[in-house]
Amino acid sequence: MSDTPITPSTAQPATGAPAPSQPVSSPPRRFLALRKEVPHWQVLLYGALCIVLCIGVWWFVTWGEPEERILSYTILPSPGETLAAFSSLWFDRALTRNTFATLWRVMLGFGLAALIGIPLGILCGCFPRVQAFFAPLSIFGRNIPVAALIPLTFSLFGIGEFQKVMFLFIATVAFVLSDTARAIIDVSNQYIDTAYTLGANRRQVILKVLVPLAMPSVFNSLRLLFGLAFGYIMLGELVTIGDTGGLGHIINVSMRRGPREHILLVLVIIPMIALAIDRLLFWIQRELFPHRYGGTGLLHQGMQAIRHGWEDLAFALWRRPLPAPTTTAQPSPTPAPHHEPKQS
Repeated sequence: MSDTPITPSTAQPATGAPAPSQPVSSPPRRFLALRKEVPHWQVLLYGALCIVLCIGVWWFVTWGEPEERILSYTILPSPGETLAAFSSLWFDRALTRNTFATLWRVMLGFGLAALIGIPLGILCGCFPRVQAFFAPLSIFGRNIPVAALIPLTFSLFGIGEFQKVMFLFIATVAFVLSDTARAIIDVSNQYIDTAYTLGANRRQVILKVLVPLAMPSVFNSLRLLFGLAFGYIMLGELVTIGDTGGLGHIINVSMRRGPREHILLVLVIIPMIALAIDRLLFWIQRELFPHRYGGTGLLHQGMQAIRHGWEDLAFALWRRPLPAPTTTAQPSPTPAPHHEPKQS
């Protein structure tokens, strides 16, 4: 027998089979790693680089004298010329008033779509027959070209402010209904079975189980659809008759009369306003649903306090008084006859 010690490197399988080969891992790619988390500062850095690159390309194609540029002034003004026209946009075109006019239309039209679409979506998600009834309208509303709705709304609602609100309502209500129904359907049946096991009825299952569990997804869908509605109202304001105001009206007037710089400025202002509103809605979303999106829960606690207060008030106002206990008169027992002792 050999005196050589057996080590893991010299040991061989007893059966004579070849040792399994170890997988050779490729060197990690640090810059282009697949789905690797990126630090927040790098996200901001790359975003800033993209903005600087776009502005640099814009400056390059509009640099020089008007007759020497790659793109002439009538096609694309330079960044400096665009910024210099901001004061005229602010004062001459009433930027603040037109911005609030656009936001007011979005809130009215999209608010009406949410007011009608969310209850109908809850019913569609809870009852398949209701969903089958509204399915043609939902499919039609989600697939029709939005621009085709403008002549229809002109003929139905006129050319005033009501037409723009109804145009936005018709353009978005089908999306709100469909997303709400999907959020209700995605709630697991285990929660429904557990509620029925604990003695809940159908109304309690809908209001206490399905709706609260679906609300985070519904609110997230509304936040994303608000950006879609903001884009739709621009289309509604571009195709208009008369001076109706709004950011789309500024673009329309600047296309016909000039200056071209106002178009570029409005195109920059619109995404900035949309981003600010989206961040505000996302903060509200995190505070309303901290268990889902990781907020501090400030608004959630406030809503819980309001709900409990309302339930206590409703119980105090509309509770039924307990019936008074009815006592039946008991017949008094008949005294036993008293027999006097006989005297002898």
